[in-house]
Amino acid sequence: MRIRIERAQCVGNARCNAVAEALYPLDDDGYIATDGFDVPAESASLARRGARACPERIIFIEEDQ
Repeated sequence: MRIRIERAQCVGNARCNAVAEALYPLDDDGYIATDGFDVPAESASLARRGARACPERIIFIEEDQ
């Protein structure tokens, strides 16, 4: 599983970070600091919760095929 983030559209609500701080780091201004990442199997549930927490819906879950 991979998380893809359209970082340019982040408005800094930081809800993803509140759910999963280690997976969704913020920059010094409070915006998401990554364009995406591969999700370790043990963190899949947390990564999904963080993605669902985004009110702008700019965090996308890409499942392994």
